[in-house]
Amino acid sequence: MKTKLSAFILLFLMSVTSVNAQLDRSIQPKPGPEPSISLEVPSEFELKNGLKVLVVENHKLPRVTYSLNIDNKPVATGAKAGVESLIGSMLGNGTTSIPKDEFNEEIDFLGANLNLGINGGFARSLSKYSERILELMADAAINPLLTEEEFNKEKEKSIEGLKTQEKSIDAISGRVGDALLYGAKHPYGEFVTEETINNVTFGDAVAYYEKHFNPNNAYLVIIGDVDLSTVRKQVKKYFKDWEQSIDVSTTVPAVNPNAQYTQINFVDLPNASQSSIAIKNSVDLKMGDEDYHASIITNDILGASFTGYLYKNLRETNGYTYGANSRIRANRYGAGSFNATTKVRNMVTDSAVVEAMKEINRLKTEKVDAQDLKDTKAKYVGNFIMGLEDPQTVARYALNIKLNNLPKNFYTTYLQKINAVTADDVKRVANKYIKPENARIVIVGKGSEVLENLEKTGIPIKYFDKYANAVDKPVFSKPIPSGVTAETVVASYLKAVGGKDKLQNINTVLTNANVTIEGAPFKPTAVIKAMAPNKESMEMTIEGMGTIMKQKFDGATGYREQQGMKVPMTDKELDGKKEEKGLFPELYVDVANMELESITTVEGKDAYKVKVTTGDDVSHRYYNTETGYLIRTESTSEQQGQSVTTTYDFSDYLDVNGVMIPQTQRITAGPQIITLKSTDVKFNEGVTDADFN
Repeated sequence: MKTKLSAFILLFLMSVTSVNAQLDRSIQPKPGPEPSISLEVPSEFELKNGLKVLVVENHKLPRVTYSLNIDNKPVATGAKAGVESLIGSMLGNGTTSIPKDEFNEEIDFLGANLNLGINGGFARSLSKYSERILELMADAAINPLLTEEEFNKEKEKSIEGLKTQEKSIDAISGRVGDALLYGAKHPYGEFVTEETINNVTFGDAVAYYEKHFNPNNAYLVIIGDVDLSTVRKQVKKYFKDWEQSIDVSTTVPAVNPNAQYTQINFVDLPNASQSSIAIKNSVDLKMGDEDYHASIITNDILGASFTGYLYKNLRETNGYTYGANSRIRANRYGAGSFNATTKVRNMVTDSAVVEAMKEINRLKTEKVDAQDLKDTKAKYVGNFIMGLEDPQTVARYALNIKLNNLPKNFYTTYLQKINAVTADDVKRVANKYIKPENARIVIVGKGSEVLENLEKTGIPIKYFDKYANAVDKPVFSKPIPSGVTAETVVASYLKAVGGKDKLQNINTVLTNANVTIEGAPFKPTAVIKAMAPNKESMEMTIEGMGTIMKQKFDGATGYREQQGMKVPMTDKELDGKKEEKGLFPELYVDVANMELESITTVEGKDAYKVKVTTGDDVSHRYYNTETGYLIRTESTSEQQGQSVTTTYDFSDYLDVNGVMIPQTQRITAGPQIITLKSTDVKFNEGVTDADFN
């Protein structure tokens, strides 16, 4: 039996080899027939309260999706910006008759998904549970559980989120860029601040829900294993009590005019280790316009993926960035936009701007290569067809036809129009909608390192603060007063924090701290121990997970341990640790290796910038000119072939037994930002030699 089986396998392999031998792989396979798109036309009905329902029956799989869209025109909320996000975050978490925990537990038990926000919601379940999920969705939409206690929690979370974004170049770039492009009073240009969030009361949030979350302009798209007559009865049963509110239709204001000339709109962020660049102009383009399909391919060629001009230039050719992309966005209210973005190292900010503008102008002046155009269209078509497997995509397409007043065959002819785009179309559309001559180049970065070279580009520069207010050009260096040297700055620091005698009597320091890692969903705690002259220990834990990271140095050797992996420190790291002396370095510094370079600005405060040279390594320390406190250190190292600047910001100095210690440390290393906030600091207790093993 084994012999016969082996022989069969051998014959099979020989037959495959024979077939392969007959194939000429130098000849490209002929393309298959052009795919056709067949989207079912939804059945429609409308409730008396105005809710419009679109139903697409699809019995291939036993599942159903519900997409609810509240199609009100965008409105600005002014001094109470953020009210919509606050009330939106409270929706879908229980109803007036079902507590939050019971509500969420039932959805989990049914293996379903249900999410609601101020603009609508989405639910998905197996068809056998579909009626119950529809009932829960309707109950949560019409009778949400809105409590002041939950509102206050969401308010605190929102404010905490804003604080973590305070030094984020992405958040600042988005806020400033939109405010300048659309106008700070436009619905798309206004932004949320801690002040506007604090202006919102619980009553404001409930009133916003009652006015704006309504069936007047609502659409419910149902796709899946349902029967039209049955689902019609179910929708009427569960949504008939949803009452209309007053008419909320409004006129959407016009966007700001584009810039009169190419200009850099610069925001100085002194702690930035890289620059955010966004080249943008407003666009009047709608989905129903004849240029719409060509605009998609035009943008794909420029920067929608790793095959785009921007990506190839800025990453592959020049190595300035990890990625670069662009987008031409259509909008039915005349508030579309073109936006090309990237993040680059400080030292190449000016070069990245020049190269990005070069690629944009190349698209406008040169015809795209025929093969590149063909490949771009083929890739887009493939992704489009794959997307049709997602019911959410199909629901969005059905809704797009309604909301944008598109012809019913818009998507059945979609790929035909994509494939009809020519090189002439690309060039024409690029010139019509991409306006480098009227573009705002919004840059958020470290002005002291990038502005000098940006000025050499010849592009006019205007300056703004983090909230899009026009400001004067930042001053990065001020005259140093007579008699002030690196030595006097260090002496002032030692005196300010308690004096040499007190500092020299501290042999150990034990610090407990709360840790915030920007972008992470968890908040660890850390125990940090130090012993003179240079022993260090840090252990980070997460509740329910235990210790997630250790770092130890016992004066001679050291290691890092994470996820069970223990990695010894490199020789260079060990040499650096061994060079450190004492728990307060200023007690032992050689002022001959220090140079007072300038007075600069750190977080709006004047600071002495002191250069420290240790062998081949150069770092900087910044001391507040008024208090004498150390407020920042800065160093640069090579990591994976790239220069990475690590910045420590120190703030909230507290008196601990007569010594001033910074309660908050903010560590910025490349894109990663970690904040440590001390909850307890002890001197000369709680630390032993065993802690550093």
